[in-house]
Amino acid sequence: MSAPALRPFLPADTPVLAAIFVASIEALTGDDYGEAQQEAWAAVADDEEAFGKRLASELTLVATIDGSPVGFASLKGKDYVDLLYVHPGAVGQGVAASLCDAMEKLAAARGAKSLTVDASDNAAEFFLKRGYEVRQRNTVSLNGEWLANTTMQKSLGEASGGPK
Repeated sequence: MSAPALRPFLPADTPVLAAIFVASIEALTGDDYGEAQQEAWAAVADDEEAFGKRLASELTLVATIDGSPVGFASLKGKDYVDLLYVHPGAVGQGVAASLCDAMEKLAAARGAKSLTVDASDNAAEFFLKRGYEVRQRNTVSLNGEWLANTTMQKSLGEASGGPK
């Protein structure tokens, strides 16, 4: 299996990234969120035009394996990971790690001292293992459903050059 490659988002990617978003929610979040919550969350991509505009308005990278998109991440502003989704068939192949590494480097290059993410319950462990610290629990309303997530933050810069 090839290592994931990263490239910038193109408007033509919108349909496949919307499909990755929905597949990821449907297949990977069932232990933490109910069916109605998953449906409300996945509905964010129902309006592909709006979804594409959101991706285009942020610094969005697409992860590919053998040329096919398998995940994506978006940096909002200089210090907030807005989206990070991996197709269920590509989980465990370094896609999320590659995307997160890139988001951290881009945020640091933009002058951010830290990077923040509102991690879903199923993604929180991934971010904890990468050195993110829990800041607060949140409950957000999305399409008529309440979903919990956790605001997490990682310091950038000086810590990256030191011992791990």
